[in-house]
Amino acid sequence: MRGPHRSQHHRSGTDKSRAASRLLLLLLSGLPIAASPMSPAQAQTVPPVPAEASTQLAGFVSEASQRFGIPVAWIRALMRVESANDARAVSPKGAMGLMQIMPDTWAYLRARYRLGSDPFDPRDNIIAGTAYIRELYDRYGAPGFLAAYNAGPGRYDDYLANGRPLPAETHAYVAQLTPLVGGEASPAIVTVAAADPLAWTRAPLFIGASERGPGAGPVQADAQAREGDTAAPPRDAAAEANPTGGLFVSRREPAGPR
Repeated sequence: MRGPHRSQHHRSGTDKSRAASRLLLLLLSGLPIAASPMSPAQAQTVPPVPAEASTQLAGFVSEASQRFGIPVAWIRALMRVESANDARAVSPKGAMGLMQIMPDTWAYLRARYRLGSDPFDPRDNIIAGTAYIRELYDRYGAPGFLAAYNAGPGRYDDYLANGRPLPAETHAYVAQLTPLVGGEASPAIVTVAAADPLAWTRAPLFIGASERGPGAGPVQADAQAREGDTAAPPRDAAAEANPTGGLFVSRREPAGPR
């Protein structure tokens, strides 16, 4: 895949930097921040997974980190804040599992990455959540991806385009997690081509299995072996994170000399 035109890449980086500066300025502007956005009191849970499952979870986090090029520390930080590491957590709004994925988002991610039917499956939830982090990071950079993860990409786009205030919960979420993810791109992150900023306005944000186009690929049956069940070497994060039919569509450039 050809890389983005140099001037386009520069503009994309500048836009991300400006958006990040705006977000950090708001966080430092004196907005009162209450408790953490996802505390145990806010999530309704069924019995948590046994403590001995922590080693298994570490393996799933490592797999997701290698597959999508996201630092292990980032995944662990979001898991702690989102669900307190409870694989069975359900928020009042319906977000599910370790990474607190909303049902429509889960349906899209499950179809795209050929995951199983159970959103509370620790491996599949971590894979889905990390894939979502990857897509949001590629579009918004850091710490913008955190705001989009919490408020939703549509709401964050509205903030960037029109200045619509973000919820207080999102401010608290970003303030809590930004020190844990560094507030800027980690060396482990691989930059990919900038997405079309208006692509989300021309297509459904979340695509159900019945709406997937011919280029999206079939949804693998639950009974079949799922991709990544065995150890595999790290893959190219850019290719894995932005295949055809993704949440954010890369801008097509006319062919010709660069």
